[in-house]
Amino acid sequence: MRSVSGYRVTTVGTPLEMTVEQAYRRCARMQLHRDPTYWWAVQMLPADRRPGLHALYGYVRGADDIADARVACADRRAALDAWQRELEDGLAAGRSSHPVIAALVDAGPRYGLALGRLGRYMDSMRSDCEELVRMRSQEELDRYMEGTAGVGPVVTPLLDAPPSAEQRLQRLGVAFQLANLIRDVRLDWELGRIYLPGLNEEDLERGVATARMREHVAGQVARARELFADAEPLAVTLPSRVRRGVRIAVTVYSGVLDRIERHGCDVLTSPTGPGAWAIARASAEALRR
Repeated sequence: MRSVSGYRVTTVGTPLEMTVEQAYRRCARMQLHRDPTYWWAVQMLPADRRPGLHALYGYVRGADDIADARVACADRRAALDAWQRELEDGLAAGRSSHPVIAALVDAGPRYGLALGRLGRYMDSMRSDCEELVRMRSQEELDRYMEGTAGVGPVVTPLLDAPPSAEQRLQRLGVAFQLANLIRDVRLDWELGRIYLPGLNEEDLERGVATARMREHVAGQVARARELFADAEPLAVTLPSRVRRGVRIAVTVYSGVLDRIERHGCDVLTSPTGPGAWAIARASAEALRR
C-alpha cells in the first residue's frame, strides 16, 4: 500500500524506487488482484496496448479505494485532491515516485491519452464521499454515471478507435457502470449509498427484496441492456486486434444482468457477480468470433 497525504492506496507489494516497466507490472498485478474480469479482457488486447490500460485502471482504482474508505468525508475528499494533484505534479515533472502515477505519467504521452478528462471521474468520486449518498432521480444517477464513465473517451487511443467512436465508448462505459451499480446494491448500502432511484431504505435495512424493489431493479436492468445495445455498433468500428477484449467485457457484464434476472431481480440475497466459469465462457465465445 502507498500513502497519499495520509491515505493509503492499495497496490500490490512494497512501493520502492522502480523502473517504468516495473511500475506498469505493478498496475497489472493490481488489476489482476482487484478485478480479474477486466484484467482478462485486457489480456485479449494487443500486448503493446495493455500497459496503458493497466496504468489507467490503477489510477481509477486508487481513487475508488479512497472514496470507499471508512474514514471521515473530509479526509477522503482531501485524499482525492492529493491523488489528483499527484498526477498533475507527475505530468508536469515527467515522473513520479508512486508506482501507479509513474506508470500513468509515462502512458499519457506514450499513447496520447487525454488525462485531463479524468477530472470528471474524480468529481464523481468526490460525490461518493458524502456520509449518505442518495440518488433521488434518474437524471441525478445519469449525471453521476456520465462522470464515472468519463474514463471511456480517455481509452479511445488505447483501442485504436476513431474519434467518431468516442460517444459510443462513453455509452458503453455508462452501461458497465450501471451493471456494476445494479450488481452491488447490497454492498453500496453497507457503505451508506443508494444509487438506484426508487429503492426503499426500509427494504434495504431488512434485507428483503420486495416486489417494488425487484420492479425498480428490473427497470434498471432493461436500461442497461439498452445501453449495451446502443454501443453494439462500436465493435465494427474497432480494429480486429482489439475487438475481442471489448467483446469479453460486454459478454461478461451482460451475463451479470442475465444472472440477476434469473434470480428474479433479487440483488440482496442472490449471487450477482460473474463467476470464473462465466469469464471463461465469455473468453471462449469472443475467441470464436
